[in-house]
This record gives sequence, structure tokens and C-alpha cells, in this order.
Amino acid sequence: MNEHPCHCRELPRLNRVSGQLEGVKRMIETGRYCPDILMQLRAIRAAIRKVESSILQKHLQHCVAQAMRNDEGAEVKIEELKQLFERYED
Repeated sequence: MNEHPCHCRELPRLNRVSGQLEGVKRMIETGRYCPDILMQLRAIRAAIRKVESSILQKHLQHCVAQAMRNDEGAEVKIEELKQLFERYED
């Protein structure tokens, strides 16, 4: 059975995102200026995308590559990737 890659290095980034989100909540509670809130939300979205990109990269390098090398369900992995990318439409 294959183990999943470790994503522990993403935890500090996710903790920062969590802090940023709490900051946005405080900004809203204190009535901060809309563009300031929007800038913070944009920063959160960028940080989340970096985490997402890192995890996708590890998935490709570890899980998909291993399936292809071992010919273990290569078709299944390709279908999984197609479905994953269909969800990425934004």
C-alpha cells in the first residue's frame, strides 16, 4: 500500500492564513475601509493558492509518478487528474 506524501511543511502557511482570516473578521467587526478588507482577502486567496499548488505538485511528483512507474492504476490516476482539473475552473 502506498503512503501519502507528508504535507506538514504547509502547516505554518495555513496557520498564517488562519491568522489573516481572524484579522479580516476583526476588520469587519471594527468597520474598516472596504478596500483594506478586500486587499487582505486577496492576500488570503493567494496564500491558499500557494498551499494548493504545493500539494498538487507533491501529488504529481509522488502519487501520480509512483502509479505510472509501477503501472499501478495509471488509468485511474489519469482519470483522477482530469476530474481534479475540471474542478479547478475559476
